[in-house]
Amino acid sequence: MTPPPTAAQRRVIDAADPVTGRLRGTRPQLAALVKRGLAFRHPRPPHDHFLTSAGHRIRETAEERAPAEPEEPTEPEAPSAAGVFSARVGGEERVARDGPARAREVHSAWQGLLELRRMTRPDGSVERPCGWERAHLVQAAALALEAAGHRPAGPKGADGYRVRATAQPEAVAVYAPAAEERRACGATLERAGWQAGEYAEPRTGTRYLLASPRRT
Repeated sequence: MTPPPTAAQRRVIDAADPVTGRLRGTRPQLAALVKRGLAFRHPRPPHDHFLTSAGHRIRETAEERAPAEPEEPTEPEAPSAAGVFSARVGGEERVARDGPARAREVHSAWQGLLELRRMTRPDGSVERPCGWERAHLVQAAALALEAAGHRPAGPKGADGYRVRATAQPEAVAVYAPAAEERRACGATLERAGWQAGEYAEPRTGTRYLLASPRRT
């Protein structure tokens, strides 16, 4: 039986990027996590290290034990000011600065997520969402959209997409004001392994996409 990670290794795991599982630590720390099956080294430059599904379970167990904070489900999640990557869901008050640095972060996050798909599937397929994406639907869908070049909505709900949680299991709602933009978002999500259909809210008539990860 593999022994539990040391306190120093737990700190590295707990500090992993919540979206992609990207790790930061010393070479010996990262090598030890790889040896335990809790992390893997990305084969392409810059050869970052990411949590495996086992590493994500350890991190999420620690989060479950932490005191719960008040939640405001109707408010979009803002990017962290501490430098931790967060996909833009649209409508944030504080937004990550656009530019080459943000583009590199988004690209690296998406590549890391594809690698996580490959590592957690027996056949190494990257065509369908993995378990982490099913557990973090809003962030996963937003990352797929942002990585494909779609622009998230600003704080006043201007042009751009907005990804929101829904009461339906394993589904998110994607709002965009223009029909063409909704179709483009739907096509992107389908290429990323999701299934999407357009619907209208019964009371307001607002059009939106209902998207969920494909299983087959």
